[in-house]
Amino acid sequence: MRTALGISLMAMTVSISAQVKLPDFTREQLPNGATLILLPRHDVPLVSVRAVFRGGAESEPAGMNGITAVTVEMMRRGAGQRSAAQIDLDLDFLGAALSSGANRQAAFFALEFLSKTAPEAMAIFGDILTQPIFPEDEARKVLAQTADRVRSSKDNPGAAVGQYFNGFFYPPGHPYRHSGSPDEISVARINREEIQKHYRRMAAGRNLIFVAAGDFDPGQFAPLARRIAGALPAGEAGQQPAPQEPRLERPRLLLVDKPDATQTYFRIGMPGIHRRHPDRIALLVANTLFGGRFTSLLNDALRVNAGLTYGANSILDQDRLSGAIAINSYTPTATTVKAIDLALDVLRRFAEKGVSQEQLDSARAYIKGNFPTDRLETSDQLCSILAELEIFGLGRSEIDGFFQQLDALTVETVNAAIRRRFTTENLQFCLVGNASAIEKDVAKFAGAMKVISIKTEGFAAPEF
Repeated sequence: MRTALGISLMAMTVSISAQVKLPDFTREQLPNGATLILLPRHDVPLVSVRAVFRGGAESEPAGMNGITAVTVEMMRRGAGQRSAAQIDLDLDFLGAALSSGANRQAAFFALEFLSKTAPEAMAIFGDILTQPIFPEDEARKVLAQTADRVRSSKDNPGAAVGQYFNGFFYPPGHPYRHSGSPDEISVARINREEIQKHYRRMAAGRNLIFVAAGDFDPGQFAPLARRIAGALPAGEAGQQPAPQEPRLERPRLLLVDKPDATQTYFRIGMPGIHRRHPDRIALLVANTLFGGRFTSLLNDALRVNAGLTYGANSILDQDRLSGAIAINSYTPTATTVKAIDLALDVLRRFAEKGVSQEQLDSARAYIKGNFPTDRLETSDQLCSILAELEIFGLGRSEIDGFFQQLDALTVETVNAAIRRRFTTENLQFCLVGNASAIEKDVAKFAGAMKVISIKTEGFAAPEF
C-alpha cells in the first residue's frame, strides 16, 4: 500500500513545474565522528534505521576481495549475548526485518520495526553493529556458502558476465576490478582472524552514517540512536581513492569459454562517469533512451524488432569512482555476431544522431514518473537516499533540485554529453559462451583477444 507521502509525490509529477523535495531532517556529528541523521514522519507506525559504513570494495585489502560482504554476514551470525538463531528469533518476535549488504563504496545494515518496539529492536541492532562475536562455526558456514555461490555463479553465465567484465574492464589494482565480489582465490584466504581485522577497520565512528526515518519522537529516539552510533571507537577513516577514469587505448575482447553454453552473454563497455560528474543528469536521460528502460533503442532493436534476445539494456555506473557505460544482452550461440553487430549499429547511430526533442521529453517524463515511488516513498528508501547523499558528498539540493535540473536540459545539452561519452572507439567486449562455436567470428570486433576457460580460478582477465 502506498503511503501518503508516496501518493502526494506522485501527484506532484502531474505538473511540469512540480518538484520533489526531501522532508525535513536533522543531521549531527557525534564525538566519535559518526554522522547521525533523523527524519521523523508519522504516516505509518514503522521505523526504518540504516547503518552505513564507508568503504566497501574500495577498502578491501589486496587479495581479500569479498571480505566486506563476508564480514557483514558474520556480524549477523552472533552478537552480544545472542547466537545467530537467537537474533533471528528475537527479530521475528518483534516483527522486525533485517537486511544487509555491501557494494563498491559501502557496507550497510537496515532494520525496519514497529515504532512501539523501538527500544528492543534498537538493542538488537546495536549489538550487531558494536558487539559481533564472530563464532568459528558460523565463519566456516559462511565461507562454505560463499564458495558455493562462487561456483554456482560460473554455472550461470548471466551472473558471471558482469564479474568477468569488471575483472577485464578495470586495470590491476583498481578496487572495481572485483567490485567486492569474492572468487575462489580470495575465499581461500579469508578466515575468522581476517574477518575480525576487517571489522575493526570498517566499524569505526569516522566511517559510520546512521540514519533513521519513521514514526518516532526525536526527543526519545535520538538518545537510542546516539548511544549505538556513538559506541564505536572513532578509528581511522577508510581510504577514499580519488576518482580516476579507466584509460582504454585499444579495442579488446575477452571470451570466457563455457563449452556447454547454448547462449552467448555479452557486455560491451566504454568509459563512464562518477556520481558527482557534471554530465550525470544529461547522461541519465541519454541512457534511459539508449537502454535504460523497456522501450529503449537497444531493446527495441534486439528484442522487439529482430527477436535476437529476450532483453537488451545499457548500464550507467554512478559510483564514487568512474565506472563504465555498458551494453548488456544475450542471444543464442548461432546469432552471437548478428546480435553484437546490431547492438553496435544502435550505438553508432545514437552517438552520431543523438536524441530529438520528443525523445528528451519522453525520457524526462519517464524519470519523473518513476523517481518518487522508486526512491522517496518509504522510510527505508528515505534512509537509503540520505545515506547515499552522505557517501557521495552531495547536498539535499541533489534531490530538491532534481526535477529542475531535468527541466533545464536541452536537446543540445544531452547530445553534447552523448558525443562525449557514447563512443564506438576502443570498445571493450566481454563474452561468456561456447568458444569453439564463436571464437573465429567474434575476433573481428577487436584486434586484441584472449580466451580463457570458465574453470580458471577467479574472474580477473589475463594481461593483454
